[in-house]
Amino acid sequence: MRRSDVERLELDELTCWRVRYDTYELLISQQGAQILSYQQDDQPPLIWLSEQAAYRRGQGVRGGVPVCWPWFGNLLRNPQAVQAMHLQPATAPAHGLVRTLSWALEGIDCRDNGIELTFAYNTRSQPLPDWPHAAELRLSIRLDERLHIQLSSRNLGDTPLAISQALHSYFAISDIRNVAVEGLHGCRYIETLEDWQQRQQEGLLQFSGETDRIYLDTPAQLSILDRAWQRRIQLHSSGSNSAVLWNPWIDKAQRLSQFATDAWPGMLCIEHANVMDDICLLAAGQQHQLSLSLWAEPDAT
Repeated sequence: MRRSDVERLELDELTCWRVRYDTYELLISQQGAQILSYQQDDQPPLIWLSEQAAYRRGQGVRGGVPVCWPWFGNLLRNPQAVQAMHLQPATAPAHGLVRTLSWALEGIDCRDNGIELTFAYNTRSQPLPDWPHAAELRLSIRLDERLHIQLSSRNLGDTPLAISQALHSYFAISDIRNVAVEGLHGCRYIETLEDWQQRQQEGLLQFSGETDRIYLDTPAQLSILDRAWQRRIQLHSSGSNSAVLWNPWIDKAQRLSQFATDAWPGMLCIEHANVMDDICLLAAGQQHQLSLSLWAEPDAT
């Protein structure tokens, strides 16, 4: 029988949950329902967590998989329908409002074939500042031989609701200069570092400088090819047709909080999302599910 257990622990000011299944281990913070780390035995981690991460109430943790909701990035860069949901869009914080709030742990389901934790946030019982709408969020995190994440958003109000969102996943890699992302060939993308110009990806995505791109019409399957670690991180999503790819590179790394100046080669964000023309428009009572499954496979090429 495979080993499985869940342990509650306190990391400085944050309540966290360590989940073990077979040879896999997952660390989750109840604040933001944020996955912090994920790896198998002595293998390199799949999810990157900053060595300078701070575990403080009301403050985001650098790394892991933050949940960005009910908007992604700068609210003023979002479609007008998403901006209109907020009373003060000019002063709204980046990446939404739920990353630094405590979610309710609704349940832990331990079985022989995996462990599932479910977190919830209800804006009716816990209103969000300057966002006067009723919605229920549920984040299901299932660990078996793979990691499965599902974010469900339900409109509890009587009028339509417009949101953008992302699973802001930080992936651990050997060196950003020597990895490639497969699956984006032919996709349109917005080059945010060049006046938000729209371009088209040709071939594999490789990296030679700061990267901050919004990819559109993305396929369900992407992979990170990491030859130095002889593996592919496979990413399979549903409920998402957009993704944000980000690495700060040398100069921006100097300005980031909770981020060592030499940490940039070891991480790559691929944020499966609903952004730009892929935002969610939820009628009264309607629900949307954004899902991601990830795992590593050996690669000997």
